[in-house]
Amino acid sequence: MIILGIDPGTAVTGYGVIDAGPGSRVRLVECGVVRTPARDPLPVRLRAIRDGVVELLERHRPDAVAVEDVFYGKNVRTTVVLSHARGVILLTVEDAGIPIGEYPPALVKKTVVGRGAAAKEQVGYMVAQLLRLSAPPAPADAADGVAIALAHHLLAGGTAARARRGQVA
Repeated sequence: MIILGIDPGTAVTGYGVIDAGPGSRVRLVECGVVRTPARDPLPVRLRAIRDGVVELLERHRPDAVAVEDVFYGKNVRTTVVLSHARGVILLTVEDAGIPIGEYPPALVKKTVVGRGAAAKEQVGYMVAQLLRLSAPPAPADAADGVAIALAHHLLAGGTAARARRGQVA
């Protein structure tokens, strides 16, 4: 099973693609980021994110896509803008007809690291350990994308995971 994990952002959207084939060790296929210029207007940035996701879907043909939920920070504007990026990503994946799993950041961290309040460095370290990589994926947004894909792989089979997401992935 090919899983694409996405960590949405309007400036940097991290992604990770894993292959979790039956009876085989989970392996990292690719990870990276989709960057948008900070000076571009929001609609232009959202188009760039959509185009990046479309390209990833076409190149990897994932069986499932996992997307991190919006976290609720102190800055309402940041949360709203991030929600725009998530909306574009979710619509793009839905249009492609690929099942979507959505996970809160704390659940991703708890699943991969064992602690819901883990720091970014801990997430990267555990991603490297779980996938037997010589170093954590870089930048940190790419490691987060891989962590989301791993969390989906580890959680998607259970009824409790489906209930937390409010859907079947």
